[in-house]
Amino acid sequence: MADGARTRTGPPRGDAPLTALPTELLDHLRPFLDEITEEVVRTIGVEIPEYARPADETYTHVINRGVAQALEGFLARLSGTGSDAEDVRATYRRIGKGEADEGRSLDSFQAALRIGARVTWRRVCELFEVHRLPPDVLIALGETVFLHLDEMAAATTSGYTEARLHAAGELQQRRGRLIDLLTADPAVSPEAVADLARTAQWPLPREIAVAVADLPEGPVRPIVPTEFLARFDGQPGVIIVPDPQGPGRERAVAAALRGLNAALGPTVALDSGARSLRWALDALDLARRGVLPGTGLVRCDDHLATLLLFRDEDLVDALARQYLGPLDAVRPPQRERLAETLLCWLSCARNASEVAQRLAVHPQTVRYRLRQLEEVFGDQLRDPTAQFEMQLVLRSLRLRRPPE
Repeated sequence: MADGARTRTGPPRGDAPLTALPTELLDHLRPFLDEITEEVVRTIGVEIPEYARPADETYTHVINRGVAQALEGFLARLSGTGSDAEDVRATYRRIGKGEADEGRSLDSFQAALRIGARVTWRRVCELFEVHRLPPDVLIALGETVFLHLDEMAAATTSGYTEARLHAAGELQQRRGRLIDLLTADPAVSPEAVADLARTAQWPLPREIAVAVADLPEGPVRPIVPTEFLARFDGQPGVIIVPDPQGPGRERAVAAALRGLNAALGPTVALDSGARSLRWALDALDLARRGVLPGTGLVRCDDHLATLLLFRDEDLVDALARQYLGPLDAVRPPQRERLAETLLCWLSCARNASEVAQRLAVHPQTVRYRLRQLEEVFGDQLRDPTAQFEMQLVLRSLRLRRPPE
């Protein structure tokens, strides 16, 4: 080192490892900033084609500004002022946000940072050779380069992560609103659905089905395919299945909801999601009550008759009073046996032998019970309309019985 060389003592801002640095070095580095910036930008464009955008002046300006601020911040750190440090961090947070907005990972940008550090370090080493500075200063300066690089990478990651979280939150909000539109009653306009689907990044299918599920306690939620819409912020959870007849769709729903009380509504057009949701909720309620199987995924299409019977239970009760009222005069144990025999007889086209086989009783027992039913109901047993409605009521009452 030349005699009388000025030095800066004390650690620079950010606790960089330098203990002494000739200020002449900074004076020699500063005029070369523009040249180094151009070399860094050019090298990045050559080695990382993703950043080669000669026609995009705005983007080129952002890259140039980012490199220039990084170098200016580096010199400020070396001088001990650190005056540009926060500006550099803010710039790189914005760059990280821009990378997230463009849907890229940070791999390319981290490579660009390393290229910038490599080019800068090479130019600094050239000046060191000219000034013949001691090795300990060169080592300390190298450590400062890496410290500065780490801070820029951290700021970029911070901006990138914040933007991704914000975008994910907005996207989830749009998709939740889309579930509301698809299941609205009355249906909203197709244009409104299409507009929201576009901003929610959800390709519109031709048909949908709605699944509902009782969610477990705690933060754990079902994992569904990304092409499904799902909302698990309340009970029951709701899932919109696009094009449910597609290959593997139903299997994917069953796998996601395995172990939960869940129901899958019928496949409907886009403007009929409210109907699929309504049927799925009805089926889930019946599964909770034990009327429908309570384990695994209940498919509404497999239980349409039961869903119809339970759509309005007050009507079924009214039919029961109208057609089964005479049984109230019979003692309870005998009443249940007669009701069971009557349902089986109506289901077997009034064949007493088949009734005996199904009930596992002697045919004579069946004939005795049929005579009792004749005494109770009289001509109603020969009325086709009464027979049909009696069978509906008896099937509904049998389904209501709690499982043994």
